Amino acid sequence: MQTTPVDVLITLPIPPALVDAIQNVSPRLRVTVHTANKPEEIPEELWSRCEVLYTDQVLPDPEKALRLRWVQFHYAGIDKLLGAPILGKVDLMVTTLSGAAVSQMAEYVLTMLLGLGHHLPDLAAAQKKAEWPRERWERFSPRELRDSTVGIVGYGSIGRQIARLLQTFGTTVLATKRDAMHPADSGYTPEGLGDPEGNFVNRLYPAQALRSMVKDCDFVVVTVPLTDETRGMLNAQVLAAFKPRAFLIDISRGGIVDNTALIKALQEKKIAGAALDVFPEEPLPSSSPLWAMPNVIITPHISGNSPKYDERAMTLFIENLGRYLTNLPLFNLFDSKRGY
Repeated sequence: MQTTPVDVLITLPIPPALVDAIQNVSPRLRVTVHTANKPEEIPEELWSRCEVLYTDQVLPDPEKALRLRWVQFHYAGIDKLLGAPILGKVDLMVTTLSGAAVSQMAEYVLTMLLGLGHHLPDLAAAQKKAEWPRERWERFSPRELRDSTVGIVGYGSIGRQIARLLQTFGTTVLATKRDAMHPADSGYTPEGLGDPEGNFVNRLYPAQALRSMVKDCDFVVVTVPLTDETRGMLNAQVLAAFKPRAFLIDISRGGIVDNTALIKALQEKKIAGAALDVFPEEPLPSSSPLWAMPNVIITPHISGNSPKYDERAMTLFIENLGRYLTNLPLFNLFDSKRGY
């Protein structure tokens, strides 16, 4: 039985009750919370003995953290941090929080599916003008989720929870997956959420068949991580394959959807509308024509926001800590070849 202490450094403000829950994983753990926004705000003594680092973006110089073996990030998307020298350290394990935000992000998508399908932007505009349209039956004729087809670009943890929620509505779910021949997923899934066995998707497509999938969709939801392979994957050719009455919901990362091509498709009414939470440049510049489009819902990258995020994040971290201490494979281990 190992008794060697394991020093855990957390650079984010974590409520004391959650710190106690982490400490209770094992008496071997020595948990230190030192809030910081920059690596130089962490004392060198803490870096020198740190074996496990929990952080959002505070990363040490490699020579200052020689004992560091594992970095657990506070978010699922870490594409902007991949150039940090410490992440190139041999044998360093890097994990993300993929799966921790699936509940609120799936609810956000459901909100946008219903909002776009039931003309909420147009209804809000009519209310602002105190307008009771005579042609209201035609103008506000809904695109119902029942008997509609929703395509999910990237059948990961978020996409699987979206598919679970859509079962109640009688929706046909299509999805793309890196390995479309194997619908099951052995990654982290909170109990009672998601689709671990792949039972809620009607058909899986390889990423190369994205255009074929979107042709059949009334709604398309983008959930893939940003990698070299996914950058610009929803380009002008893919958007041209959309039905004119189809809607796009993007909660992935800015750069996956070709912003210029999307604006043109919306302006020319090649697609019916969009709900966008992510953009190539954030904050979205006030000069962007997206702000003024009546068929677009814009939110400021908040689809993963929840007052329970820290609690859910710590649940995953605690699960991974137990695995780390017993030499089991960690959930959400970053693969540099895949890019996520």
